[in-house]
Amino acid sequence: MTTRNGTDDPASNRGFAAMDLAKQREIASKGGKAAHAKGRAHEFTVDEARDAGRKGGQVVSKDRDHMAAIGREGGKARGRRRAVQQTGATKETPAAAAE
Repeated sequence: MTTRNGTDDPASNRGFAAMDLAKQREIASKGGKAAHAKGRAHEFTVDEARDAGRKGGQVVSKDRDHMAAIGREGGKARGRRRAVQQTGATKETPAAAAE
């Protein structure tokens, strides 16, 4: 039997990781609700969230190969969309299925 973490060794998947996802979510939800009820949970302000997003974007943007791949995929998708629009093809036609 293969476990959720992809190994064939069930002993490597024990404790919280061995539970099904629904049970994990239930337990995590209770923890989050308890933290909020006690006033110990941190809720980001709009400014904090903006700063965090900016910092994450700066880190990702440093990987030029990754950014180039993202741009390339966007360009290909745009080209496919344009080709479909120019030919008047719809999703049911073979031209769109080649995407």
